[in-house]
Amino acid sequence: MPNCCGVSGRVMTYRHAVRSMAAMISCLLALLACELALAAESKRVMVLHSFGRDFKPWNEYARTIRTELERQSPWPLDITDHSLLTARSSDEDPEAPFVEYLRALHSKKPPDLIVSIGAPAAAFVQRHRADLFANTPMVFTAVDERRVQSSLLTPSDAVVAVRIDYLEAVKNILQVLPDTKNIVVVVGTSPIEKFWKEEIGSSVASLSDRVTFAWTDGLSFDEILKQAAALPPHTAIFWELMIVDAAGVVHEGNAALARLHAATNAPIFSYDESFFGSEIVGGPMLSVQEGSGQTAAVAVRVLGGEKAGDIKLPPVRFAAPKFDWRQMQRWGISEKNLPPGSEIYFREPSLWDQYQVQIVAIGAALLAQAILISWLIFEHRRRHLAEVLARNSMSELTHMNRVATAGELSASIAHEVNQPLTGIVARAGAARRWLKKDTPGINEALAALDQIEAAGLRASDIVINVRSLFKKDTQDRSAVDINKLIWTVLGLVYIDLRKHEIELRSELDDQLPSVLGNEVQLQQVILNLVMNAIDSMRSVELRVLTIKSRPNEDVAQVSIEDTGIGIPPSNRDQIFNPLFTTKENGMGMGLSICRSIVLSHDGRIWVSPGVNGGSIFQFELPAKSNKVSAGAVAA
Repeated sequence: MPNCCGVSGRVMTYRHAVRSMAAMISCLLALLACELALAAESKRVMVLHSFGRDFKPWNEYARTIRTELERQSPWPLDITDHSLLTARSSDEDPEAPFVEYLRALHSKKPPDLIVSIGAPAAAFVQRHRADLFANTPMVFTAVDERRVQSSLLTPSDAVVAVRIDYLEAVKNILQVLPDTKNIVVVVGTSPIEKFWKEEIGSSVASLSDRVTFAWTDGLSFDEILKQAAALPPHTAIFWELMIVDAAGVVHEGNAALARLHAATNAPIFSYDESFFGSEIVGGPMLSVQEGSGQTAAVAVRVLGGEKAGDIKLPPVRFAAPKFDWRQMQRWGISEKNLPPGSEIYFREPSLWDQYQVQIVAIGAALLAQAILISWLIFEHRRRHLAEVLARNSMSELTHMNRVATAGELSASIAHEVNQPLTGIVARAGAARRWLKKDTPGINEALAALDQIEAAGLRASDIVINVRSLFKKDTQDRSAVDINKLIWTVLGLVYIDLRKHEIELRSELDDQLPSVLGNEVQLQQVILNLVMNAIDSMRSVELRVLTIKSRPNEDVAQVSIEDTGIGIPPSNRDQIFNPLFTTKENGMGMGLSICRSIVLSHDGRIWVSPGVNGGSIFQFELPAKSNKVSAGAVAA
């Protein structure tokens, strides 16, 4: 049983392998059949070149036509290329063997279509049409309509012709360069070049009174280069063709034009787009793409069974003018001289084109910065004016505060002044009595006079202090003895202290340094704080005014403590604000002025609760030596 099962399994595996092999062979045969069918359906196209595959402008047409054929054709294409080398000379003897070669090459499989590119190839085909595939349809392309002999066309021939307007091309030169006096036409000695020399000459004959034409068909290309390097001013070059020069040298591709461009001192123009892109300035030109596209379309129609002779197309004419920006820059050609509708190619992007976003961003940033700076300058000036106005207003308010204080101090001032005046009167009378005695008391009279002088000086000091207190000009600063100011203020409020039965306690440190400031303003600060302390103690029983001064590192500190009603905690942060007051008839300016004066002296002022109720107002000012050293450091 095991052996039997093994044999059965091997038989089944063998059958599966045979079936797989059969399926694979069937697929290969199907693919081969498809390939054969496609090969049978492919279209054979023979392309006949005028001079060779690398001669301009026809090589550009050939390349583009091939691309367009492959793009437009619904069938596979078998394209072969042949070159008419005999077109380089006028000798037609070698053409017969070339015809035999082509016929022998395609005798078994003639082409489905022949495409001749360029006038020489078209002329060759028309000369040998009967011998060269008489029944094969043909398409003539890249050929000027003047080079096609209509009488020799057969029903199997289609023409995609162009029309070269030499007069328009030359007028374009004169429009772009209005000062042009000479035009050098570059043309060789091959049969087609000789033909076009005559055509150009007859086309531009009407311009002979405006510009002089010169021709290069009698020069070798090396001689052309030498002349091109030394052309007179206001000269332009018109590039027609350079296939064969006067020395018999054949020039393929773009090499000749590139050498001329490198050597010449004049701009180069042409009528064919195939030369555009490096050496040519530009202008109205034949479009390679347009002509090639029409040729491929006609070829596909013919390959599809349409009769070639029934296809009639107008000749392709100059497209819209196009110019090379690089050549315009080299020769100083202005855009305003270009024909309407011109297109400019190869323009080097400007800084704006390359960095438009960055420039806009930088410009916006600079504009924003300028606006910000202008706003800051405006704000600075506005704040400066506001500060000046505030300073003036503060000065006025300070003065008003002093005047208001004067009403309260009038009794004290009268008492202070009256005391020395009374003493002066009494001592003057005593001195008179001593002098009237029979034996005058000279010593007693002198003592009375000394007392009179002292009383007069005291009265003078009182008047000076009062006058200085109410002066508005308080800008000058000098060394100020704070202790002396305190004693002066206490002398002014002496009557108020006695009137309200206020006990005065003073602890003034003799080592207190002087400060640099305005004596009148600082006196106003002390006076305001003392008067506020007196007012706060009118309704309390314990009335003690304590004034202290002491040095604290590099500042002079003053404290004025009262035992009055005190300041509610909620009001301490606002007590120095303008127009804020706890008095019934107060203006709310006294403490605000005190703070402004202290801050203007680089000091600080604050309030705290007193030990026995009431409040302690304190301020400190930088010592004079500290200000001087700070100024010296800043300098």
